Amino acid sequence: MKKKPVRYSDMKEPTETSVVQEIAAMPGVGQVISVRAAKSHLSGLLEWVAAGREVVITSGGVPKVRVSPLASAKGRVPWRGSMEHLKTMPKWKGGPTAEEIVREDRDARGW
Repeated sequence: MKKKPVRYSDMKEPTETSVVQEIAAMPGVGQVISVRAAKSHLSGLLEWVAAGREVVITSGGVPKVRVSPLASAKGRVPWRGSMEHLKTMPKWKGGPTAEEIVREDRDARGW
């Protein structure tokens, strides 16, 4: 008997409830799901996280990564220390440039 090919459109998408069944609570860590369950329910897991929840993916019972929604991610604060440091540096008062120093050193070595 010949098997009927499975089409992607015929496959059922994992629902949030199937993902919730795989998620457990780990003390001190929060909501966890194994990497195997995360792989098999990835679409549902992404929807679950996009709804504002966080989940930790474990491998062998060890927490490996925390997945959180982008909306809750804190904005990156640019480091402005370089400009403050440059303001404390003494002003250049002339003299040879770096290119001239390197050229002089190479000429002295015969390069």
